Amino acid sequence: MADQRESFESERMSAHQSAEEVSHPGNAETELIERCRLSEEDAWDALFDKYYAAVARFVFQLSTDFSHEDTEEICQETFLSVVRNLESFHGKSSFQTWLFRIATNKAMDFRQKMHAAKRGGNAIHLSLHATGKDGESPVDPPSPRLAPDALLQNAETCHLVRRSLDRLDESCREIIELRYYGDLSYAEIAAELRLNPKTVSSRLSKCLDRLGIIAKEVFPPEHLFPV
Repeated sequence: MADQRESFESERMSAHQSAEEVSHPGNAETELIERCRLSEEDAWDALFDKYYAAVARFVFQLSTDFSHEDTEEICQETFLSVVRNLESFHGKSSFQTWLFRIATNKAMDFRQKMHAAKRGGNAIHLSLHATGKDGESPVDPPSPRLAPDALLQNAETCHLVRRSLDRLDESCREIIELRYYGDLSYAEIAAELRLNPKTVSSRLSKCLDRLGIIAKEVFPPEHLFPV
């Protein structure tokens, strides 16, 4: 966390105020973002503290093969990108949804690098003639991760859920991500999207129905799940 803070702070001073306005200027979130654009240090601290946990949960659920260390690295890259590109946020979606989009891209980049490393020179090489204690043959080297067969199905499921979500319209994808990835309550979603809580419940139900229909097209029959 200390390293993340240092990297985050080093980039913070380079952020510039944007001439673009975010909709609903009286909103507390909008005011916080505008203060970040003014390079106010306490505003960046508040933004980081407010959204870090939600982004970490979101990233961790994107792929079951992400460790906690992987998640922290992806979160760091996500917030550094926010500092560098805050002027590109125009309020067309909620800030948290925009943040999740960045996190998704950073997670995909990280996975590509991780898979490339596995195909490259990071493998452990053992001599076929090496011996262990008491002349016994060496056992397989321990892995810091779960076995591939335990991860494969979950990782594939996460990928298919992501594909299904990406086929939804923006409003549906947003409300589902806020509820199930951002872990927001109905009241919090209502405040985030400026909706009536009853509207949140109704829209979420309809969007989950749409997601279920899409999932039937995306998932193989043996992996279909109730929505």
